[in-house]
Amino acid sequence: MLLLPFGLSAQKKVGGPCECCEAIYQRMPANLSWATRISDKDEEGEPMEITGIIYQKDGKTPAPDVILYVYHTDAKGNYSRGTGDACTKRHGKLRGWVKTDNLGRYKLVSIRPASYPNATIPAHIHPTIKEPGKTEYYIDEYRFEGDKFLTKEEIARDENRGGSGLIKLTKNDTGVWIGKRDIVLGRNIPNYE
Repeated sequence: MLLLPFGLSAQKKVGGPCECCEAIYQRMPANLSWATRISDKDEEGEPMEITGIIYQKDGKTPAPDVILYVYHTDAKGNYSRGTGDACTKRHGKLRGWVKTDNLGRYKLVSIRPASYPNATIPAHIHPTIKEPGKTEYYIDEYRFEGDKFLTKEEIARDENRGGSGLIKLTKNDTGVWIGKRDIVLGRNIPNYE
């Protein structure tokens, strides 16, 4: 019998269909911090740090104890060397979890993902949210201003689930790409309330 974390059987179902959202639970560390390193320090690629605050539905009150699960491609655009069930393998090895602190903060340290090889899909990071009392749900992908494949038409199709996922990355003095994305719980999420 599969034991579900967080008392999932009693969770309010929100967000609609969510392909492979259950991967959030596969190999999730028992203890989560508000900050995580996704890539090994020797991972090929340009270093990147993304910070933000997750807010309650009002867009002002910080939301503590919210889990944010993310996964992305490597520097060549592949989801490399994933292990586990089909969804976890598909997500690859560059995946990580944070749990917001009392100020709603989170920090992701990794490498900048690349676009899929031989495709014109913008580089992106896939996020899933798990908040207390609700089932996991996806929000808009993190995408990056200036990406050669990120067209106006592509941006116009965004659902703004959790707010805009469009991020401006800038390089700091040490060559690390720095970005910020705040998230609003429930924003444009079906069946949220």
